[in-house]
Amino acid sequence: MNSYLESVKKQFLYYKMLGEKAMEQLEEKQLFWQYNAESNSIAILVNHLAGNMLSRFADFLTTDGEKPWRNRDQEFASLIQSRAELMEQWNKGWECLMNAIDHLTDTDLERVIYIRNDGHTVTEAINRQLAHYPYHIGQMVFIAKMLKNEDWQTLSIARNKSETYNQRKFSQLKDKRHYTDDL
Repeated sequence: MNSYLESVKKQFLYYKMLGEKAMEQLEEKQLFWQYNAESNSIAILVNHLAGNMLSRFADFLTTDGEKPWRNRDQEFASLIQSRAELMEQWNKGWECLMNAIDHLTDTDLERVIYIRNDGHTVTEAINRQLAHYPYHIGQMVFIAKMLKNEDWQTLSIARNKSETYNQRKFSQLKDKRHYTDDL
């Protein structure tokens, strides 16, 4: 398969892992915490992400990415009631996305698809979502980090550990690999 598609899959899975590791650190009630009425909880963000993924990637090459059945406004309501329900939605969205990407070929990348009647090449549509999902997953990580405070388990290079991390990386032979391969 195309190296672009392989890289995209790894990027999406990396951000999926970040979201999951952030959520795993929280108690169930913390998944529903909102800073204020105008802010989103992690549960709301998960509901929005799943709704977007299902709309964008169901029948990816053949129907508009904004499905008639999608109710985007409802994605920002507090509909999810438990961790189990949250994870079911999360996994449903990711499964739809990864299934669509798994079935793409090199020749599909220049095909034109539509999102709200705006034409995108498949590459452009994927890139659009690869910017959108990490934006919200970053919000999820930030909320979790605030809630855990000093009990937060870092998801990246720990503070004051850059030198150790770099020593490990530079001790490896130069090779073409994706940066997520050794996480």
